[in-house]
Amino acid sequence: MRIAVLADTHDRYPPGLPERMRGADEIWHLGDVCNPATLVEFEQLGASLHIVRGNCDWNFGWPLDLTLQRGGLRFLLVHVPPARPPRGVKVVLHGHTHLPCDEVRGGVRWLNPGCVSRPHRGASPSFAWLTVEKGQPPVWKMVFLQ
Repeated sequence: MRIAVLADTHDRYPPGLPERMRGADEIWHLGDVCNPATLVEFEQLGASLHIVRGNCDWNFGWPLDLTLQRGGLRFLLVHVPPARPPRGVKVVLHGHTHLPCDEVRGGVRWLNPGCVSRPHRGASPSFAWLTVEKGQPPVWKMVFLQ
């Protein structure tokens, strides 16, 4: 399964970004969409779209966190990284910091695709591909847009 992961669009994203995600089985947005209309082009790709609410979002239909099972692993999707992941979660995906991250803490992998709209100083806009196959560790590949 190939999953496009993005965060922190804040009402905008680089031209052509949805097209670069074509072929994704799923798209995971880790919050701070702001205006839901920002997602229209991503929805039109036909991939299943999962969204969590960020601190700048007012769509209360989006959950604050979402736990998904893929390839035999439990993934936690959240905007603001928690102090500790819930039991049984192997991978935490978060946004909020606008900085890409791929690290292991306490036996849990923490992933952040960075920010597509306003990256942290010195960073490029980015998203990531997550590939999940049963019996294999997840593969995380950052895509820098500049």
